[in-house]
Amino acid sequence: MQDDTFRVKFWGVRGSLPVSGEQFLRYGGNTPCIEVRCGAEVLIFDAGSGLREAGLSLMSEGVSEFDVFFTHTHYDHIIGLPYFKPIYRCSSAVRFWSGHLHGKMSTAEMINEFMRPPWFPVGPGICQASLDTVDFRPGETLSPRKDVTVRTMSLVHPGGCVGYRVDWGGRAVALIYDHEHEPGILDPELLDFIAGADLMVYDCTYLESEMAAYRGYGHSTGIHGSRLAMAAGIPRLAMFHHDPSRNDAALAAMEQEVQAFFAGAFAARDHQVIDL
Repeated sequence: MQDDTFRVKFWGVRGSLPVSGEQFLRYGGNTPCIEVRCGAEVLIFDAGSGLREAGLSLMSEGVSEFDVFFTHTHYDHIIGLPYFKPIYRCSSAVRFWSGHLHGKMSTAEMINEFMRPPWFPVGPGICQASLDTVDFRPGETLSPRKDVTVRTMSLVHPGGCVGYRVDWGGRAVALIYDHEHEPGILDPELLDFIAGADLMVYDCTYLESEMAAYRGYGHSTGIHGSRLAMAAGIPRLAMFHHDPSRNDAALAAMEQEVQAFFAGAFAARDHQVIDL
């Protein structure tokens, strides 16, 4: 029987750096890592601290082939990579994809740069898994697995960032983070990219009242994400990349404020599963 499950699982939803403690139990404290399950195929987006737990869980299921896509390589999006256990297992095959530094640095060069002494005790050479890297130019359409289409585009973030849209079985999820919007403008290229998706994961780091103080930081708001979702015909918006200073109470208040504007919005949580 064919598995037609199209599932998104959040392993890390926090931006900037991991947090922990009693004030962060509801939404979690791991940094970005999202699993997208297309039937039997598993795609992972970003290698934040949530990647460690994702790797352990997927190995326990018997998953041995992994495609890991980087949106970009700021610390919060790569810190989990050295703790991704499948890369140390000879039974695993891991393929890494990146495009935000196209023409400046390859995926292999990036991994070799941030996983080596003195930043980490050992380099990628210790890994026993079959490792492969793929470089792409933002704007290209990728085909990582049979019948799975991944579209890409450049986002507005210091140093560059890639947005992804995964289409499979007539359904789609758009992953738009880290990204800064222009006030009052709905980017037509972005609207075309996300149009008709069943779910959009969007950078909602700041409140509208905070944006002026953080202009240029490369992040956005839940209200702007809601405007995009409504204009693009998207029924659900996952608020993502939560500010590390925003505790459970503050995130619940943010969620309530955005839901009053767009009922399909919700604040993503570690371990949350969404079936499309």
